Order: sequence, then structure tokens, then C-alpha cells
Amino acid sequence: MTRSPERSEPDRSNAAAASERAPVSTAAGRLLELTVSDLALIDRLRLTFDAGLNVITGETGAGKSLLIDALGLALGTRADTTLVRHGADVARVEALFDRIPEPLIAVREVATTGRSMARLDDSAVTAARLAEDVGPLVEIHGQHDQGRLLDERWQRELLDGFGGHEGLREAAADAVARWRENRAALDAAALDPREVARRLDLLEHESAEIASARLRPGEAEAIRARLTAAQHGEAIARGAATLHEALTADGAGARDATATALHEARGLARLDPRFEPLADRLLGLEAEVADVADEARRLAETIDHDPGALAELDARLGIIHGLLRRYGDDEAAVIDHGLRATAEAERLRGLDEERARRQRADAERLVEVAAVTAALSSARQAAATALTAAVGEALEELGFPTGVFEVGLGRRPAGAGEPAVELGGDAVAFDSTGVDQVVYRLAPNAGEPPRPLARIASGGELSRVALAVKRILAEADETPTLVFDEVDTGIGGRSADPIGRSLWSLARRHQVLCVTHLPQIAAHADAHFRITKRERDGRTVTQVERLDREGRIVELAAMLGGGPGDAAALASARELLDRAEAWRGQLIGAGRER
Repeated sequence: MTRSPERSEPDRSNAAAASERAPVSTAAGRLLELTVSDLALIDRLRLTFDAGLNVITGETGAGKSLLIDALGLALGTRADTTLVRHGADVARVEALFDRIPEPLIAVREVATTGRSMARLDDSAVTAARLAEDVGPLVEIHGQHDQGRLLDERWQRELLDGFGGHEGLREAAADAVARWRENRAALDAAALDPREVARRLDLLEHESAEIASARLRPGEAEAIRARLTAAQHGEAIARGAATLHEALTADGAGARDATATALHEARGLARLDPRFEPLADRLLGLEAEVADVADEARRLAETIDHDPGALAELDARLGIIHGLLRRYGDDEAAVIDHGLRATAEAERLRGLDEERARRQRADAERLVEVAAVTAALSSARQAAATALTAAVGEALEELGFPTGVFEVGLGRRPAGAGEPAVELGGDAVAFDSTGVDQVVYRLAPNAGEPPRPLARIASGGELSRVALAVKRILAEADETPTLVFDEVDTGIGGRSADPIGRSLWSLARRHQVLCVTHLPQIAAHADAHFRITKRERDGRTVTQVERLDREGRIVELAAMLGGGPGDAAALASARELLDRAEAWRGQLIGAGRER
């Protein structure tokens, strides 16, 4: 369930009113509504989101992250049947996204049977299609993303995304792929001369043997038929003569009988037209009998009686069978084998020239790789400088000292025998991503040198660094909606207020949804949703309520640890909200909300 916030409150300060007028991004694609039914503890709810910073809070286990899971289903993520509410057959999620002239509607249903249904507007689509069309509208950042930030390969990907290096990355990958293709051909050409000579002799023998046989497709079958007929030559000759006699014998043959019948039928047809069709049929029969007689005579004449000719046929069949055993299942396969052997022999005869050509191409390809990877490396260096400054500035807002963060670039020297390109006089190893090793370093303690994040950052520090990096990258990104699922893990109250401010600033350019347990962050929300568990008809259900200002104060007091009616906690919560609103008011008044 949801409840709209009150829009006018007489006790609101001027700063609070000014902060409410803070401009936010209204770019198409932002999330307008999320409707969920029969998903885990959620029986039915509908949320309408603000264009700015939307904060979701609530007790542990109430289902805050469940809303993010529901949104993920609408974005095409893998369906889990265990999420279907007990007693229901189907869980359903519907997400509305801003689009002109009408909202974009993405629907996902998950059944207990394991079947999943997806719809985009009014059309049935696959989950992959949802991910393709709707996925780019939302980017979800979870706690696992902090672990990814420790991976130096992922750090390089983030740097390239920040610098817009897609074209340079593609050029480098293409150049390396061309080099690898040529190197594979060069390796294939690097055969031992004795092995080449042995293979060439074999191929030439096979090619010559097949070519000299002059095979014809179907030849073996034809020879076998002729030999089988020759074995029964006398019987076939006698039978064919008898057949011919029965058809053509004067007076007693079928041909004469048919002619007599035809003569009679024609006479009858002159008296009665009904006999004309019979006369026509007998005319055809007469011709057919004559044709059969001639064909029987011709076939009888083709029977081989010459022992010498039969021996030649038998020898020819033996040759063909030998080729079939060695080279293929039929004549066509043997012929193809001969053509391949001829082509391979030709290649081997030109192997020395091919090897020399590939060696020249190897050097040329490495020059190409060096050029494109050097250009990519130069662009990365410039981007690293810019990202260092931008993230450093964001970290200062999050409570870090100046100069705490840096993006370092390095190159790995190529090992002995390892492919390399020459850059700056050094032999450098490379792969499809270029020549650079990228590492994010942090120096949180004064006087200590910066060290890689994986070796120095605590949980809270890593959370703040991750948020700073995401904020900077998001400012250069066009993704309409950003979701942060408890990325404040490990952060204490002292660091939380700067994070809330950072998220609010980010929400001027993107719609932001944030699941948090920190009141200092929740105080900066443009829209605050509280999620709770309730018992209804003997079942536990999750409810979500959009809070008005007084409701926010009560929720912030609870998040500060105060019980119901705790005056001190309520006063602290009110002060916390007033302070957040005053900060926003000052920022907006100075025109620095962006």
C-alpha cells in the first residue's frame, strides 16, 4: 500500500521549501511505477516513484531488497520460482517507464511450475528481449559491486567506460585478432622439412592415383549390375527371345493379335461411335507392344558374353573398391579427397614462400598493434588523470582528505619468448585489451603511500570509494535510473551524511532508488518509503508506505534507535531532517545543486 505525502505544511522552513523545488532530471526512461503481486511476502503493492532520490527503509527482513529483486524481474533477470508467494500460482511484476507519448510497460510473470512469461507493452516477448530493451533504462548497484571494484580488470573496464574508449578498445582488439590469426598461420607453416617432404610424397601419390583412375560417380554400381547380368546371360537371352517371340510372332504374337483387335474396333466405331475410345486405346496398346518388343531385343543384345570384357569389368571394379576403402564411401567422396590432396600438396610446395610472407606480416601486424595500443594507452592516461581528480573531489565530499585517491597505469614487461610490442623503447606484453595494467590506489592515512584498494581499504572506506566512482561514472552515463541496494554497508553515522548529500546530488541528473539503513542518508530523500511486515488473516505480508514529513521524522527516530514516543529520538530526527533540508536550500540558493 502507498500513501501520498502532504504537499503543504505550515511549519516547514524556507530552506525546506526551497529544497523541495530542487530541479531533477526528467529524462525519458525513468521508472514511474512498480506494481508487485504474490512475490515472497508481498501480496500486492503499487509504488509511484519520484524523479529524484527515492529512499526505501524498514526493519531487517521486511523485504527492502525484495523490491529490487522485483524490479530486476521486470528488467529480464533470471526468474526464481521460490519467490512465488506460498499459496499462489504466479508472481507478477509490472514496471512503468516514462516514454513519449505513452509509458513503456514491462511485465514479468513467474509461475511455480517454472514457466516465465514476459510482455513489453502489449506484445509477448522473451526475458532476453526485456533485458535488451528495458535493461538499459536501469542500473542496479549492489553490495557485490564493491567486491568487483577490487578486481583490477574491472577497474580497467570502469576507466575505459569513463574515458569513452569503446572505439579505441575495438581497434586494439581487432588489431590483436589480426595478429593472432596471422601468427596461427605462421605456426602452422613452421613444419619440419622432412615432415613436409613425407606429407608431400603421400599427397602427390594419392592425388595421382585418384586422378589416373578417372572415376565417375555411380560407376561401381553400374559395373556390378552388368556383371550380375552377365552371370545369367544365357537365361536372360533365352527369356528375352521368348518374350520377343510372344510379342512379334506372325499370326500368334501379341502384336498381330492387337492389330486384328484394332481393325475390328475401328469397324465397329464406324457403326457405333461408342467404340471409338476402345479403338484409340488399342492403337496405343499396339504401339506399346511394339516398343516393349524392341526394348527386350535391345537389352538382350547388351548382355556381355565376351570373357575378356567381363574380366576387364571385374578388374575395374577391383580398382574402384580399393579407392573406396582408402579414400571415401563413394566415387564422389574419393574425387573430393583427390582435389583436397592436390590443393594441400600445392600449399606444401609453396610453404617456404608462405612462411616468409607470414613472417613479414607478423612484423607488420605487431607494428599495427603497437600503434593502436599506444593510442589507447595515451587516452587511458588522460582519462586516469581526469578520473583521479573527479573521484578525489567526490571523496572529499564524503569525508576523505585531499589527494587520497589515484588511478595508476602500468605496463608488464614481456617475458622471454613472449610476444611483445615496443613502446618507449621497452618490450611490453599485450592482449586484446591493450598494454595497460590499471590499479585504483587509496591513501586514507596521512603520510602513508597509496596502495591498491584490495590491500588497504576497509569495508566502510570501500563503500565510499565505490559510491564516489559510481557517482562520477553515472554523471557521464545516460542511464535514466540508478538503484543502490545497501551500498552503505560498513559505513558509520559520521560518514553517512556526506553519502546522503552525494546521492541527492546524483539524483539531480538521474532518478535514484536507494535501500539504506542509515537515517543520515534517508534524511536527504525526495521521496521516502517505509517497508514493514504485518500479519493479515494469519499470514505475514509486506507493506510499503510513502511517508509525509511527520512520518519521515518518526521513521528517522526509529532508525536512530528510539522507541515509540521517544521524545529525544524524535527531536534528533527532526533536527537531522531540518539540517538536510537547510543544506539543500543553501545549495539551490547558490545555484550549485548540480
